[in-house]
Amino acid sequence: MKTRLSVLLAVALALILGANLVAEDKEGKEVTLKGNITCAKCELKEKGATKCATVIVVKKNDDDKGTVYYFDADAHKKYHSDICKEGKKGSVKGTVKKDGKKMVVTVAELKYDD
Repeated sequence: MKTRLSVLLAVALALILGANLVAEDKEGKEVTLKGNITCAKCELKEKGATKCATVIVVKKNDDDKGTVYYFDADAHKKYHSDICKEGKKGSVKGTVKKDGKKMVVTVAELKYDD
């Protein structure tokens, strides 16, 4: 019984660490992120958000909560009015870096799905 529990805990830990490694694996590289482009404060209702922030939420599958990538300041100013009250599906090409606990994408190109 203890062996099963140990194995289950090891598998769960590996999955959690694997998800973090995938996000960090993109750090410093140009990537294309596909998902829902929206406002972290208005639509996602992120805890502690006092100002609007443009983000893209990337999900691996329907059960996944998704990884949130914050837009850099220039891209936030440029695209936020498009998505503040209602997000749009789309893709972002840019460079990803970690800023504290947040993943930030420096946007080179953005395309909304039709």
